[in-house]
Amino acid sequence: MDEKYAREIVAHAFQDDPNECCGIIAGKDGKILNIYRISNTEASPYRYKMDPGDHYRAIKDMEDNGWETIAFYHSHTHTPAYPSDTDVRMATWDGTSIWPGVKFILVSLENREYPSIKAFSIEDGTVTEEDMTIC
Repeated sequence: MDEKYAREIVAHAFQDDPNECCGIIAGKDGKILNIYRISNTEASPYRYKMDPGDHYRAIKDMEDNGWETIAFYHSHTHTPAYPSDTDVRMATWDGTSIWPGVKFILVSLENREYPSIKAFSIEDGTVTEEDMTIC
């Protein structure tokens, strides 16, 4: 991940703190081309729900540009950058992945001096940490 995008996601997490932030990472052929900040309608430090209007506008813009969803991101304000049981439930329906091939990026503000960013795949309820290089 380009350092510019990593910084933008961390900045979003700090700006929405104490609540979780959320957004969409879009691009083409695995290359990140845009990040969409999506409002968290839960306004909660423990969970997020993407604002449907923001989500729709992001998807529409992605379609207009020929981009795809590369990843969803959100922050954990007081816990490690690892998908919670709720995160896994939100990524699956009846044990099947809702977003096959889409990554989940988590930003942890547990250590505010050194926030961590990690990427995961959540396929059929199984969480796998993915290699993520910030350059």
